[in-house]
Amino acid sequence: MGTLLMHEDERDIDVSLVGRLIAGQFPQWAGLPLRRLESSGTENAMFRLGADKVVRLPRHPRAVEAIAHELRWLPRLAPALPAAAPEPLGRGEPAEGFPWPWSVYGWLDGHNPVPGTLEEPALLAEDLAACVSALRRIDAADGPVGCRGVPLASRDRFVREALGQLAGRADTAAVTAVWEASLRAPEHTGPPAWAHGDLMAGNLLVRGGRLTGVIDFGTVGVGDPAVDLIAAWCLLPAAARGVFRAAMGVDEAEWTRARGWALSIAVIALPYYWDTNPPVAANSRHVIGEILAETA
Repeated sequence: MGTLLMHEDERDIDVSLVGRLIAGQFPQWAGLPLRRLESSGTENAMFRLGADKVVRLPRHPRAVEAIAHELRWLPRLAPALPAAAPEPLGRGEPAEGFPWPWSVYGWLDGHNPVPGTLEEPALLAEDLAACVSALRRIDAADGPVGCRGVPLASRDRFVREALGQLAGRADTAAVTAVWEASLRAPEHTGPPAWAHGDLMAGNLLVRGGRLTGVIDFGTVGVGDPAVDLIAAWCLLPAAARGVFRAAMGVDEAEWTRARGWALSIAVIALPYYWDTNPPVAANSRHVIGEILAETA
């Protein structure tokens, strides 16, 4: 790629670089206060720009495709959701040694919820159900196939490889039993529906205990929407989990597939981030613990 630098993480993406990118491509925003936001996210580095904007830059090549994907579909999906979604304000191009497209969005107020410390878990469960249901109601006729709207069995090899790496670090026998039970659930037979695909705590914003925003639509697509129920284990306590399930009105097969999705995401991430990203690893252990407690 010539003289372009290959940035593998946010240590290579600093305020100076982002300031030059903004000045060169969006001079109307040059000079606005700029600071990096601390995040355990693995896909993008984020910088607060002024009072009402945020800059997102992919941290590795695999995150690049999501930029165009999100910018294409967000304007169509966001107006139908009861919670706020990021408003795209500009698409940046490679420059200043940064090799990939990047984006500027409107800032959304709120903070990421923390499992175990939710202020209003039952109300948050209802808010989540309303948002997921609204997304499912959007016409999916020409939507892209979601990377997580595919049959659960497509993840089997990756789950088993991760379990092999977790031997001695986790109760792999119990996890395997739950995973295999998930695989036996009937597949989705209804029409494809929209799903965000990554409703983890880090992609949700709350204020006063209520859901105010959903961010990072890089995995949005159509297919089996069961994946959007992962918040039941990734965020909600057991009592609120029941509220969420009742509000969604899903059957046992979909709930079991959703549990399998939550488990697979956690299991695959855990060995990869065990030593390199402690917050992500801790979240994975939390999800696995919640699922094993529920299925014991």
